[in-house]
Amino acid sequence: MAEVLTISDRDGVRTLTLNRPESFNSLTVELKEALLTALEAAGADDAVRAVVLTGAGKAFCAGQDLKEHLERLEAGDPAPLATVDKHYNPIVTAITTLPKPIIAAVNGMAAGAGASFAYACDLRIAAESTKFLMAFAGVGLTADSGSAWTLPRLIGYGRAMELFLLARPVAADEALRIGMVNQVVPAEEVLTTAHALATRLAAGPTTAYAKIKEAMLASAGSTLADGLAVEGRTQAEAGATADHREGVAAFVAKRPPVFTGR
Repeated sequence: MAEVLTISDRDGVRTLTLNRPESFNSLTVELKEALLTALEAAGADDAVRAVVLTGAGKAFCAGQDLKEHLERLEAGDPAPLATVDKHYNPIVTAITTLPKPIIAAVNGMAAGAGASFAYACDLRIAAESTKFLMAFAGVGLTADSGSAWTLPRLIGYGRAMELFLLARPVAADEALRIGMVNQVVPAEEVLTTAHALATRLAAGPTTAYAKIKEAMLASAGSTLADGLAVEGRTQAEAGATADHREGVAAFVAKRPPVFTGR
């Protein structure tokens, strides 16, 4: 049986591929647990300096595997109703707090929690064929997997509310126009484009990137004073790194910097 999640490393970039193409990479308990474990491992591995999240086949991720969900509900199993707290929330937390850049290579349909995972990533590269769908209301559910927090911050409250209430698909060109994704490319170029960008980031000051993510995340829900305090602390921490000294030395010497993540 094929692994539901495949992992590959190249040039300091770890690529995590959701690998259930026959079901559009819909999320079973097995896949959710594998993804969380892989994200935590990537965060703890110093050899991993950037991460790409993508899907196998023609879809990025169709969200919750509703067949498994229904089977367990009909069997009287209460566990499916706890999956938000047990699986989705920890996955989104792992993505947003990952101490290195993570790029979503959205190679096709991204729906429900699958779209939410992409929104939680730092950058999103989408195939021209991609459609995003916030499908929660269509099955009588509310937003989850952080989407009620991440999506309005990407595209604004009004547009996000429209997509949640109407469950209207958003094609790649519109997603680019409204700020949902950073770049749109032909389908065959999604992974190579995302990997090239991740490789560029992997060669950068990864500790500084981690501090940028920390400051951005903290400031999103804070006052200006609190945001300034976080910036002051994280700047001091970044300023104490070897990468900062190397960056300054390279600037003065008018040469390219060589960052090590330390």
